Amino acid sequence: MGDPRTDPRTDPHTTPRGRGAGGTAGGLGEFFLGAAMTAAGAYLLTNQVSVSSGFWGFFGPNTFGLTLLPLLIGIALLFYNGRSLFGWLLTVCGAAIILVGILMHLQIYFRPTSLFNTLVMLVLLFGGLGVVARSLKEH
Repeated sequence: MGDPRTDPRTDPHTTPRGRGAGGTAGGLGEFFLGAAMTAAGAYLLTNQVSVSSGFWGFFGPNTFGLTLLPLLIGIALLFYNGRSLFGWLLTVCGAAIILVGILMHLQIYFRPTSLFNTLVMLVLLFGGLGVVARSLKEH
């Protein structure tokens, strides 16, 4: 094939190195370490959050039933004719109204915890993101 000193397949400067995270020559071990740190930090942080919901109504108190009407009419139209475009529109819009109403009335609280625990959670989360980012660049 020619002189091995000039053959690009045997030249160590042109031979591709093993690929790591993100297709770069970065560290695959660093990536998994960072991903584990990020997952642990995110789990611990979200474990300290309480989510609750209160009573809701779009048009004042005791109007949840009114928000069900488009959904129920759409379902009835779909049982009558499964190809009814208006039935599908009412069903999707009714489900969206209910979902938006639930999301608008969520109350999210961070439960009391020590400063040390909060710092551990945040360092794991953001330190892990930093290690993942570092693993994606060439070394």
